[in-house]
Amino acid sequence: MFKKIKRFLFKTMLWFFGISIFFVVLFKWVPVPMTPLMVIRMVEQKMDGKEMKCSHDWVPIESIAVNLQKAVIASEDGTFLTHYGFDFDAMQKAFKNNEKGKKLKGGSTISQQTAKNIFLWQGRSYLRKGLEAYFTVLIELIWGKERIMEVYLNSIEMGDGVYGVQAASEFWYKKSADELSKREAAGIAAILPNPRKFKASNSSSYIETRKGKIVKRMRYIGKLDY
Repeated sequence: MFKKIKRFLFKTMLWFFGISIFFVVLFKWVPVPMTPLMVIRMVEQKMDGKEMKCSHDWVPIESIAVNLQKAVIASEDGTFLTHYGFDFDAMQKAFKNNEKGKKLKGGSTISQQTAKNIFLWQGRSYLRKGLEAYFTVLIELIWGKERIMEVYLNSIEMGDGVYGVQAASEFWYKKSADELSKREAAGIAAILPNPRKFKASNSSSYIETRKGKIVKRMRYIGKLDY
């Protein structure tokens, strides 16, 4: 009986590794059509009796303003260009603040957020965090920084029913993703912690302050040498 269970677990692990690597390799070249969060949000809308909304238009990174790429680095992950998927200093700070009962934005890098958004579900558990680390290592090795940034900016939630930078640019500023100014890019980056609550345009004073801070940080990022 024990041998059968052991054999079953071994085969399951082999299937998991094979399927996960297949999809990571596939999405290195193919646009991600939909994420688990998009599906979850539409189910929530349906259950609440609302119209299902999912605005999502994939664009290549060449069609995404450098301003926005710098803005999300400045806002979400200042060491994105130099780390290997994890910012251990930020993780340590987040852990210490959690112990003190304080709330920090988090220690998750853009790579970790991308792994979670594309391959996993929302929520907090040791299992999900372990899988997040696994997929983070895979995409760092197989995709590289430029592809991670491209997938991140095309998939992340940027408003209520709005996913990806092209849909967000049109929704918030009525323009294409390659036309965003520094301030406009900072506006989208500023709302990422809670894009269904905050507004990138006609923003609250809190978001306007965040925009200013992000624009200042963008000056120190320099050339995006992926």
